[in-house]
Amino acid sequence: MGRLTLRRMRIAESDLAALERAVQSLEHPGLAARLAGLVGRPIELLGRALPESASQAIAAATAKGLQAALKVALLTIRRSPAGGSQLLHKYLAMASGAAGGTFGLATLPLELPVSTIIMLRSIAEIARSEGENLSDPEAALSCVQVFALGGRTGTGELEGGYFAVRGMLAKSVTEAARYIAERGIIEEGAPVLVRFLGQVASRFGVVVTQKLGAQAIPVIGALGGAAVNYA
Repeated sequence: MGRLTLRRMRIAESDLAALERAVQSLEHPGLAARLAGLVGRPIELLGRALPESASQAIAAATAKGLQAALKVALLTIRRSPAGGSQLLHKYLAMASGAAGGTFGLATLPLELPVSTIIMLRSIAEIARSEGENLSDPEAALSCVQVFALGGRTGTGELEGGYFAVRGMLAKSVTEAARYIAERGIIEEGAPVLVRFLGQVASRFGVVVTQKLGAQAIPVIGALGGAAVNYA
């Protein structure tokens, strides 16, 4: 068996500094992530305290909102002209969130699909501005996928959760995009689309539940709803 010779690799100072910064970033989550964890913990506990009937209503509204978002992503966004106002979309999302924050669970079945579509359009504009071709089903589905990246369960770090969810959804996005590209039509009951929406809904539902938990505090109801949608 031949001997394996290891040569010492020379790394430029600039590359070494960049590597050290990357390691530092991975080992120590960003301030925003740590603050989100500290602030989000009480809200997460509030969300867990919601009654079963509220959880069922949230699940139904989440599914309805994501189904509407999927239709918009695959049928409307690709044909819409570029250059929409991201700020306008944010203001509209804030308005719908404030309404939902004021009236709470009662308006969720109406507010969530509307705010989900508005936020999706803002996401799509950002993707388009970054050079994404939204006529590509995979790019459009990736816009919907964003709704699964904003929540977390347990005490895992936000950054780790982000990459874990991206990895979990990657296969579903690819399979759903291939199905749409081959068929050229959208069948809501198609297994690949049902699986994709189910995975996104399981994560997005966490965010919605936390939002409802925050709105259970009267003082921050409307302001909290607007702030969550703006973010």
